[in-house]
Formats: sequence, C-alpha cells, structure tokens
Amino acid sequence: MSQSLALTVRDPWALVPSLGNLDAYISAVNRVPLLTPEEEQDYARRLREKGDLDAAGRLVMSHLRLVVAISRQYLGYGLPQGDLIQEGNVGLMKAVKRFDPDQGVRLVSYAMHWIKAEIHEYILRNWRMVKVATTKAQRKLFFNLRSMKHSLKEDASDDQSHRSTLSEAELEQVAAQLKVKREEVLEMETRLSGGDVALEAPSDDDGESFAPIAYLADDSQEPTRVLEARSRDALAGEGLKRALDVLDPRSRRIVEERWLKVNDDASGGMTLHELAAEYGVSAERIRQIEVAAMKKMRKALTPA
Repeated sequence: MSQSLALTVRDPWALVPSLGNLDAYISAVNRVPLLTPEEEQDYARRLREKGDLDAAGRLVMSHLRLVVAISRQYLGYGLPQGDLIQEGNVGLMKAVKRFDPDQGVRLVSYAMHWIKAEIHEYILRNWRMVKVATTKAQRKLFFNLRSMKHSLKEDASDDQSHRSTLSEAELEQVAAQLKVKREEVLEMETRLSGGDVALEAPSDDDGESFAPIAYLADDSQEPTRVLEARSRDALAGEGLKRALDVLDPRSRRIVEERWLKVNDDASGGMTLHELAAEYGVSAERIRQIEVAAMKKMRKALTPA
C-alpha cells in the first residue's frame, strides 16, 4: 500500500524524503500542510466510497508529523527512531484504510491507537532477543512500569530515591494502579532489569570469558558418549563378574578386598599386611598375586 500511495501523491505531497536522512525527513513532514476538517472528510469519503488512492495518500502525508511526535515517546527503549517512525507509518496507513468519516471523530484521534499499536509490537519484538511480554497484562506492565518507577522515585525521599528496585509498598501501589497482581509486577521488574547474554563468545574474544554455549550444551545424547556409557555399564556389571570368574579363590578374594569392598565405615577392604598375615605370606607376595590377578582380569575383559 505504501508504494501505491507514494506513486499517486502529487506535489507538494511527494517532497518528503526517505528515512535514510532522519533530520531531513522530520523537517519535511513538519512542512507538509495540515488538512482542514472539511478536506479530511472529503478525502476520507473519496477513499471509502471510490478507493481513491490519491485521497488516501493525502490523508497519510498530512499525519506523518503525528507519527514523528509519537515515536519520540519511545526513544528510551534504545531503538532507532527511524525504525520507530517506519513502524508507526504502517500503523497510520492501517488507520487511514479503516477510518470511517461518519463516526464524528478526527483522523488524528483515531490514528493514534494504530500508530502506538504498531510501535508497541516492534518494541516487543526487537527490544530483547527473548520476548519480555506476551499477555495483555504483561504488555500493560512493560509500557507503564518504567514511567511509574520514575514517578515514584521523584516522589520518594532523597535517601530512598537511589533504589533501583520497588519497595513492598510501591509494588502494591503499582499493582493497584495497573489492576494486575503484585507477583506480575515483580516478575516484569525482574525481566526489565535483566539483559541479553550472547550464547557464543564474540569473535574477538581473548579466551578468558566462558560463553554460555559451552556449559548449556547437552551432550548426554552425543553418540560417542552414549557408547562410552553403555560400555562402562557393561564392564561394571557382567564384564566384572566374568573377569572375577577367571581367578582362583585366593586371587579373587585379594582383588575384592583391595578394590571392590567398602565397609560401612568407608574404611575399605583389608590392607596388604592384613591379607599377608591371614595367608601366612609376605605383603610383597600378596602384591604380586594382586598384580597377576589384575592382568588376568584385563585379558578377560579385552574383546577377542
């Protein structure tokens, strides 16, 4: 629709430059003459009854300064004013398309709702990577909480105005004014105070930072890890039993006491000297039997 409007508008309406030069654009739209109530009614009827795009273009062009004025109210969100104006212009064109001259209101009053609605949508889509407001109550909070917090700080005493968070009394006051739950105010305040965190480190990272992608990745289903886990479970179960079965009773008991037995007091199994005393040999001989038993077990666990 915007392209058609631009092609049908004649001088002096077609003198508005693109948004590439924001200062020139704002200066130009402020020079576009306003329509009288009679002209507005005439153009609105021509558009409604005959689909006259030239009339639609004149209605749009005469209200571009309104979009610029409304866009200034949202500069605090850190988004380019040119983008805000562009989205607001979309809302203005939607308002012109739906405007009914028989309702008894001026287009400026009707268009404000559509302009703000488009700007709101743009801010919610682009202010953060993660959407901060989805429900109607959250949207109301998003666009009112910041200004209300500023007003509360101005009314607070000097020793309280430096606080970045709302007090319990202020939470209740905001919730009552906006007719939402206290918990919803608290949640939105938390969302607004947070920030986006890049999952991956910047390309010029010096290596000292630890990007979230490194510790948020779930590698539990990675094929090699799955195979390793299955192999480890097999060795700890049937594999260990099979390996112990190849040992003679004395070697098996030595291995079990030295490596597999855990007492209730967490002191472990018997020591080399304790086993040596039981079997009437030296501790060195027990160690040799243990080493030989381990070799047999490893051989039994090695795939053929």
